[in-house]
Amino acid sequence: MLPLSRTALALLAAAPAFAGEPPAAARSGAPLPAWEQLSQAQREQLIAPMRDRWNNSPDERQRMLEHARRWQQMTPDERQNARRGMKRWEHMSPEDRGQMRALYAKMRGLDDEGRRALMAKWRAMTPEQRRAWALANPAPPKPDRPHPPRD
Repeated sequence: MLPLSRTALALLAAAPAFAGEPPAAARSGAPLPAWEQLSQAQREQLIAPMRDRWNNSPDERQRMLEHARRWQQMTPDERQNARRGMKRWEHMSPEDRGQMRALYAKMRGLDDEGRRALMAKWRAMTPEQRRAWALANPAPPKPDRPHPPRD
């Protein structure tokens, strides 16, 4: 069960915080205890949203597990960059997201030098040029898969 607990924690760290009143220690700014010092009720409160997501989305379990594995392999700096990227993505317009999907789809097929060149070209483009480029280089369609509810 320990690997699933780690998986749940990794996914919870990557997901937005779930609603609820923070503990008194968190509100006061006092450091919170390590996992081992949490009560069983506190552990359950942290894991419950992940358990629900896991149980309600059997088709998504492999993807969730892979995300957790990748998250655990990241350095703290890589995790911070990932959090910043997720935050930026959440605030993008649908048009900007489409352009980013097209850009990253194109970059996947390039070597490091090609990626650098494409990024330099992208940064030099005007918004109109980016729109035209994304239309000429569309990302492959997103697979139809249900997204688990976010708590």
